[in-house]
Amino acid sequence: MLHHVELWVPDLDRAARSLGWLLERLGWAPYQHWPAGRSWRLGETYVVVERSPDLRGDHHDRMRPGLNHLAFHVPGDRTGLDALVAQAMDHGWTLLFPERHPYAGGRRHCAAYLENADGFEVELVARAVSPP
Repeated sequence: MLHHVELWVPDLDRAARSLGWLLERLGWAPYQHWPAGRSWRLGETYVVVERSPDLRGDHHDRMRPGLNHLAFHVPGDRTGLDALVAQAMDHGWTLLFPERHPYAGGRRHCAAYLENADGFEVELVARAVSPP
């Protein structure tokens, strides 16, 4: 089982507004809070966002070696996915691949791919969805 994921971010408040909002909508609870970071927990796993003084650069590039994206199950079906995507736009997220949404991952994979202002991508996967 995954213990935790730590993401270094260039702007802690902005990351908490986008990533924190999304994690809480997906059922994660605020866990830790310190001047340079925040975390959210679900079960025994937690996600950390931190503004480290050792950070190099000011933008995450998912196309470079390292983390490409995090993928999460969305409670419910396509309706729940669509509602979450609509709300995400007001919380710093942009829909990637809008011309292929929600099947950008293929005909049998109903998901939304979102990117925040710092370049972090999340994939939100709907459960129990029949292909079109």
